[in-house]
Amino acid sequence: MQRFGNKLHLITQKNQQGNTDVGNKAKDLIELCKKGDRTAQRRLYESLAPKMFPVCIRYMGEKSEAEDILQEGFITLFTKLDSFSGEGSFEGWARKIFVNTALMSLRRNDALKMSNELEDARGLSSDVASPIENISYGELQKMIASLPAGFRTIFNMYVIEGYSHKEIAEELGISEGTSRSQLLRARAMLQKKIMAK
Repeated sequence: MQRFGNKLHLITQKNQQGNTDVGNKAKDLIELCKKGDRTAQRRLYESLAPKMFPVCIRYMGEKSEAEDILQEGFITLFTKLDSFSGEGSFEGWARKIFVNTALMSLRRNDALKMSNELEDARGLSSDVASPIENISYGELQKMIASLPAGFRTIFNMYVIEGYSHKEIAEELGISEGTSRSQLLRARAMLQKKIMAK
């Protein structure tokens, strides 16, 4: 763990076998959090929140909903800290918690109910050239956030998080064809937004 200005950053170290372990100071902080130490929990929150909030906003699309997911995610994280083995990336482990928290919220609100199969997506193409190089990262993030919740979710899972269509289908309880269809539609919508820019 290192401090840069007021920010606390968790760092990982490679052990002799080349596996990534959480650094000793980060392990100490996590152990204190497991024991309910409020100061350690605040420090962990301050180090992770700036990294996890963008994940939440990508899935939820709106700042207020993303803030709710961030809070729910931290509640889950603190209650599940005992299940973190100390091996591998703590930040990666935490990220999964925030993604799953967002997905659970979207499921609760039926935001993923848009089960048009691939056959319904005929005629949509994702091969259209676009002037994306003229769009800033912030503008692109806003465009992604403006997608309907289901499209945005599948786009984030596939493009940003690297899930396969099979994994998305299992996670969301939809068919692989629906996942592909929704990704195709999300890309087509984004292309239209980019071309209109």
